[in-house]
Amino acid sequence: MRKGFIISAIIAILITAALTYFVSLWWVIALGLVVFITIMGIYDMVQKKHSIMRTYPVLGRMRYWMEDLRPKLYQYFVESDIDGRPINRIDRSTIYQRAKRQNDNMPFGTPLNVYEEGYEWMSHSIAPKDFKTLDHNPRVVFGNKDCKQPYSASIFNVSAMSFGSLSSNAIEALNGGAKIGGFAHNTGEGGVSPYHLKQGGDLIWQIGTGYFGCRDDEGKFAAEVFKKNVDKPQIKMIEVKLSQGAKPGHGGILPAKKNTAEIAAIRHVEPHTTIFSPPYHSAFSTPKELINFIQQLRDLSGGKPTGFKLCIGKKSEFIGICKAMVELDIYPDFITVDGAEGGTGAAPQEFSNYVGTPLMDGLAFVHNMLVGFGIRQHIKIIASGKILSGFHLVRAIALGADTCNSARAMMMALGCIQALLCHTNKCPTGVATQNPSLVVGLDVDDKKVRVANYHADTIKTFLELTGAAGLDDYRNLTRSHIYRRVFMNESRTFEDIFPSLKPGCLVSGEIPEKYVQDMEMANADKW
Repeated sequence: MRKGFIISAIIAILITAALTYFVSLWWVIALGLVVFITIMGIYDMVQKKHSIMRTYPVLGRMRYWMEDLRPKLYQYFVESDIDGRPINRIDRSTIYQRAKRQNDNMPFGTPLNVYEEGYEWMSHSIAPKDFKTLDHNPRVVFGNKDCKQPYSASIFNVSAMSFGSLSSNAIEALNGGAKIGGFAHNTGEGGVSPYHLKQGGDLIWQIGTGYFGCRDDEGKFAAEVFKKNVDKPQIKMIEVKLSQGAKPGHGGILPAKKNTAEIAAIRHVEPHTTIFSPPYHSAFSTPKELINFIQQLRDLSGGKPTGFKLCIGKKSEFIGICKAMVELDIYPDFITVDGAEGGTGAAPQEFSNYVGTPLMDGLAFVHNMLVGFGIRQHIKIIASGKILSGFHLVRAIALGADTCNSARAMMMALGCIQALLCHTNKCPTGVATQNPSLVVGLDVDDKKVRVANYHADTIKTFLELTGAAGLDDYRNLTRSHIYRRVFMNESRTFEDIFPSLKPGCLVSGEIPEKYVQDMEMANADKW
């Protein structure tokens, strides 16, 4: 192929040169194109990174072009409505339709195979409740005995996404939507930026292992810096991030392309460098130290609700945290349970695919542990991890959540098309990029309304589902309301699959067999 390319290039140059000289000067355009392709081919032959291009000059480039086009072609021309990953076409379309206030009804029946293993559904009542009689603005108050500034939150809020992973316009539009709809916006671990504050929406300040926005020059937690920044009235709650479902145990990554001078100043890091948040915290190293750190942050904030976020890994470690709470009589105001199906801007595929407990398993476990230790009344539970629809809200609350967070659905309400370019700084919709020429395409005033629309219509559908279940109050949802097909001819309730615990059973000695070993391994004084 290399010899064939060289011979073909020489012949093409000679022919186009002759045509230019003897026939018309317009042939110079063709000559220029041939010369350009020839130079490209010569480069392909001398470069050493790509074997295919060295062997097949110019033609070998088609392999990389097709590789780049593959996800886009597949999404639009190949995949069915239920096959798309990570979020299928049905859910994506529903989000877009609700955000734009278009018709989101489905014609001709479900495309799902209702006899397929894993299919889930909610049991309805023969005597459903009238939607008009239900509370159309369900809210949950965060704050226990040590909290001096309780916060009333929506049951559906924006999950953690930092300025850096998202663009300035995306952050501003999300917060503007939160302001319009009366829900909360989690900052992500990148600190509180001006774009989080501009629209006036309520904020949950997330603090990760990098302590962005509350760190000293060495990257350690700085109490005085935290106290100065947490006094902002928009900050309603504080969340300590222990781990993230999409990459638990890995830490955060901000690619150098996204680490602009502005972002670096907010985070107090060197600009245009890849920023790795450590996989562990330096402010504490035991369950008891974690709980004391939560108390410290709550005190420094003037008593704002403070909690932590994690993806369940070793069950004994979470049980150790529960033991620490009981021994110290100190409780976080909330725990955010993230699932392995949660999204991220960038992570090694091994971590995204094979590390961490999925949301439903982790959520059921956390709720059971808090009930079993007799401390559930002190702590609210937030669920996050691919929560996209009203049914997902129903399912999470039935398993034990008080409220839910969503990230990717909120991104799609902004216009995200699941291009899968979040880590490249080339997001075509201006959502997950710091490229000014791409960011400008996202109009804040338009998109903030879409975010609010999506939130409102999802809450409405959630309430309609609870009414269909015959419930006056969504808080009466139980695991017995949700079914899953486990075999073609057998289905079980979530209560069967995720059995509940008796209140206080883990401290009274009535420990179920499946938890005995983890209870014995759990230690409040070490991980």
